[in-house]
Amino acid sequence: MAKRSKKRINGEGSVYQRKSDGRWAGQFTDHTVPGGKVRYVYGKTQKEALRRLREEMARAEAGVIPGAGSTTLGKYLEWWLENIVRNEVAHRTYHNYRSQVRNHIFPALGRKRLKTLKLDDLENLYRSMSTSGLSSSTIRYVHAVLRKALNQAMVRGLVSRNVAEGASLPRLDRNEPETLTLEEVKRFLKAANDDRLEALYVIAVTCGLRQGELLGLRWEDVDLEAGKLMVRRQMQRSRDGSGKIYLSTKNKKNRVIRLCNDAIKSLKAHKERQVEQIASANGHWRDPEVVFASTIGTPLDPSNIVDRNFKPLLKRAGLPDIRFHDLRHACATLLLSEGVPVKVVQEILGHSSVSVTMDVYSHVLPDMQEKAAAVMDGLLSDNR
Repeated sequence: MAKRSKKRINGEGSVYQRKSDGRWAGQFTDHTVPGGKVRYVYGKTQKEALRRLREEMARAEAGVIPGAGSTTLGKYLEWWLENIVRNEVAHRTYHNYRSQVRNHIFPALGRKRLKTLKLDDLENLYRSMSTSGLSSSTIRYVHAVLRKALNQAMVRGLVSRNVAEGASLPRLDRNEPETLTLEEVKRFLKAANDDRLEALYVIAVTCGLRQGELLGLRWEDVDLEAGKLMVRRQMQRSRDGSGKIYLSTKNKKNRVIRLCNDAIKSLKAHKERQVEQIASANGHWRDPEVVFASTIGTPLDPSNIVDRNFKPLLKRAGLPDIRFHDLRHACATLLLSEGVPVKVVQEILGHSSVSVTMDVYSHVLPDMQEKAAAVMDGLLSDNR
């Protein structure tokens, strides 16, 4: 039995002399490890044990993983996901990262020691993924996860450099986003006329909101008198199956969007119908603030909208089988094609930068340049 002659440090951790061999031991609970873990240090004297305890506690507070020299990439990635990623990114992004780690990185490199990981190891993984038929975008996503994780390992002194930097990657195959022409948009909205979710589709096409942002709208976000709506949140289905959750917008920034007359008219009609539905529900309507709700006032399920309403509408309108997200692409393409400045479109869509908008919709830009040239010709024609 150890002799517990303890000395506290900052109210946490303790040192004591072991009865069995006379050595001094220090212990503390490392809360950076999920569930907490008791860690020990040893010294020949009380002073040495105190010094080592303080050092180890400082390392734990800084997020340094004990035994990093023998830590495998798999163990490190588990720690990184739980202690860093979970606290920094959105719920959905966390689960996307975990999925890439579990499906692609663990099987190939999980047992590789973190300190012996080489650039060749990563490039061999990417080549293997490519050979198995995985897309270049998937490979690049896996690389982005690894690069971010290894950069954190370098910052914490676990590795001397980030071996993911400079890796050779497959060329990204960029496909133009599928979208609808102006005539097809009109046909789609005509098919949605008097549909219970007509306003949802009108806002999707005219404002370019993501599906989660549409389902996250509450009436407090909509000012029909001023003709504006505020995008504050997005609703998503939890990846762990626990239900629907509300998160901040993709770029964690609120944005105000000016509504066109059709959008205002559609939302007013939608609100009037919803008021009648709430009244007839006799107190059983769950949440009257949800703009696009189920028939009992609960948030709509994204997959149910697509399968039970959106796809049938496309078929009824005689349109191709596109994704719901392509309504957002239709909004952006129509605005850019009509000469709306890229900066304005970026703000409407909520992209993080103008460069993102230009990259996604680069196929529209040549037509814009032709229009710009025609405008310049018109301005200078009288001087020739």
